[in-house]
Amino acid sequence: MRDRTIFRNLFLVCTSALLAGCSHGDNAQTNEPVPQFGASSTATPARATTAAGSLPNFAPLVAANGSAVVYVEVVQQNTRTAGQGILPEDPLFDFYRRFGLPAPDVGPRGVPPPTRGSGSGFIVTPDGYILTNAHVVADADEVTVRLTDRREFSAKVIGADLRTDVAVVKIEAGNLPTARIGDPSHLQTGEWVLAIGAPFGLENSATAGIVSATSRAVGGENSLPFIQTDVAVNPGNSGGPLFNMQGEVVGINSMIFSATGGYMGLSFAIPIDVATNVRDQLIKTGHVVHGRIGVGVQDVTAQLAQSFGLDRPRGALVSSVQGDSPAKAAGVRAGDIILGVNERSIERSGDLADAVTRLKPGSEAKLSVWRENKEREFVVRVGEFKQESAHVATRTGGDDAGARLGIFARPLTAEEKRQLDTTGNIVVERVGGAAALAGVQPGDIILGINGRSIESVKQLRDAVKGAPENVALLVQRGDDQLFIPLRNG
Repeated sequence: MRDRTIFRNLFLVCTSALLAGCSHGDNAQTNEPVPQFGASSTATPARATTAAGSLPNFAPLVAANGSAVVYVEVVQQNTRTAGQGILPEDPLFDFYRRFGLPAPDVGPRGVPPPTRGSGSGFIVTPDGYILTNAHVVADADEVTVRLTDRREFSAKVIGADLRTDVAVVKIEAGNLPTARIGDPSHLQTGEWVLAIGAPFGLENSATAGIVSATSRAVGGENSLPFIQTDVAVNPGNSGGPLFNMQGEVVGINSMIFSATGGYMGLSFAIPIDVATNVRDQLIKTGHVVHGRIGVGVQDVTAQLAQSFGLDRPRGALVSSVQGDSPAKAAGVRAGDIILGVNERSIERSGDLADAVTRLKPGSEAKLSVWRENKEREFVVRVGEFKQESAHVATRTGGDDAGARLGIFARPLTAEEKRQLDTTGNIVVERVGGAAALAGVQPGDIILGINGRSIESVKQLRDAVKGAPENVALLVQRGDDQLFIPLRNG
């Protein structure tokens, strides 16, 4: 029974101090061979056992794979001064002292302490490559990895991909236990799965549940096809592995839906095959290349399917086509329903996003399109998706102001600004939480907050962190400008 009094806000799963994003691509190692996932795993294959008429026993699985799961601690040094603090050498300081008043924000040079956060990860090669979430290590100045045997290592961020929320870090160690990699395409709804991570800093905690759905699109038209489970996942589980009953990693725990910031029965994992592709590219080049065709899409409902003469609800309905995009050049237009990409069936809009992002820029792709009651074929030359190296909102379930607002944005390119005829500099990619409830939409161009002009993603991040409870967000939508009131937190 739906409880209409509870709003479902999107919180991503790490501790409250986790940091806003930076891919650290400059640290990539480009001249070393790419190790294969699970190629030399030292973890003993183990299955969860089930006695007749009883629930599964996950103890063998945890015993065999728990040592490959690590605790990730991050630190970001704060260099900006806190507020407008008065220093002891300031003439006003003596004024406050004479009248027995506390000088505002007085401290050691007004510099706040470092920001700390934590998450989880898992070892994928014996020489120390580790997979985790991008939002766990983004913008971190220091990353420390702690193993189950209590050894600690300083880690190097090889790279982070914000679009998929996957990152690779490296520690200098050898003969490490590794997690075996599985095939998420074989997952079935109702199948048992197990998560191991560090919820609220409680290292190597195991929680179990079932697969609630596969290929679940959440958070907008460009969303990944997440694995939805009812496994108890909480802040600190971010980046930890999701195992199937054979002891193979099938996903990376990334986010939850919650009204409180804690577990409420809806958790989501990034499919491990998506992470595999990202990992290989990060190790080779330090960055990830995603395909792009330049369309905005939505799911096809039963009513829409009937309106367009489609036999049943399926495919991705094109709601907009970007100017000078590969799709426009190929002849795709609004109102088309994309049913397939290179013989891959598209059932929902999330399937299209997943299929396109895997395409190699410069290659040709065949689109199966429903138009005017018949199926047609279009050939599109795939473009490259451009993304920034930082995002405005830390993907956390804690107190970070950006996450509470729920805005994820990127800078506009010069070409996009020209096409959109805008003075704004950043565009909303996806929304969640308070922003989604208030009506902020992907594609909105952010112009200001509470009368303050916003010129960059960093300015937006800082403005959100320092904003009061109620925020007036000025956006450009199409040819119009409008203020959107929303609650900060």
